[in-house]
Amino acid sequence: MNDVTCLGILVADIIVPVNELPEDGKLSLVSHIALYTGGCAANTGIDLAKLGIKTAIIGKMGNDGFGQFFFNEFKRFNIHTSAITVQDGLSTSASVVMLNQNGERSFLHALGANATLTMEDIDFSVIESSKILFVAGALLMPRLDGEPTAEILKHAQERGVFTALDTAWDSTGRWMEAIAPCLPHLDLFIPSIEEAQALSGETDVQKMAEVFLHKGTKLVVIKMGNKGCYIQSSLGEKHIVGTYRKIKPVDTTGAGDSFVAGFLTGILKGWDLKTCGKFANAVGTHCIMQVGASAGIKSFEEIFAFMTHNDEEVECVEC
Repeated sequence: MNDVTCLGILVADIIVPVNELPEDGKLSLVSHIALYTGGCAANTGIDLAKLGIKTAIIGKMGNDGFGQFFFNEFKRFNIHTSAITVQDGLSTSASVVMLNQNGERSFLHALGANATLTMEDIDFSVIESSKILFVAGALLMPRLDGEPTAEILKHAQERGVFTALDTAWDSTGRWMEAIAPCLPHLDLFIPSIEEAQALSGETDVQKMAEVFLHKGTKLVVIKMGNKGCYIQSSLGEKHIVGTYRKIKPVDTTGAGDSFVAGFLTGILKGWDLKTCGKFANAVGTHCIMQVGASAGIKSFEEIFAFMTHNDEEVECVEC
């Protein structure tokens, strides 16, 4: 049995440190260009595996060099890959990530095989044998978003699997149209504050959470970057959990995915919500310490020790 199955997007990240783009027809030198695993399912899956969580991934890739790179990396972390579909004639999804001197990113993205992921590609036996199903990268899977994803979540929840979902930024503008069918079948909805605002139409974080709770999810956790996270449950529990702000970011790629990995780890261990939030923030903090979505993630013991030793830095507020 796997602890967590991550279903969603797999993206090869080509990361380039860029201060400014060259003029047309010109060349600029950069310090390095590197290839990393990326995409919400891959990032969260690898982070979970590095934390000692048994993990499976469901997704779709092309039969190409990027795809082989993914399989080599997943093997290195003992991730279960039998439910990944590989299809000839498709390209594995990829992004060029331009990283500025402040650690912030801009992207050029090709949907690739992620755009063709459908219900027919889903191995439900892997989901059913997991404790948690995490749908990673909703709104970037056009043939699975909306009702198909809701059906998958319902199937899992009815079989006693804890369900969680994170979103990506929706450049197509579907937003709540695609997410609303999923919310009644979610134990945990975990968007970023920017995504939560776009989905809910609210600017106050508590009101954002209440929109999602009203539509059926049991627990909302909103990622707020260097401000930490906001947690609200359907039972009325509310917390703002601050994060470790003394750490200067090197690269914020994958920070949200690493936060999810930390929070799901806390759920598996049966921690209270505040502790889950603290640990999630600690995992996210380690992510931004190094270039690449998962390179900075350390063992569970190391990150738990970091959280414990820096506890006085974190402000927690019960709302």
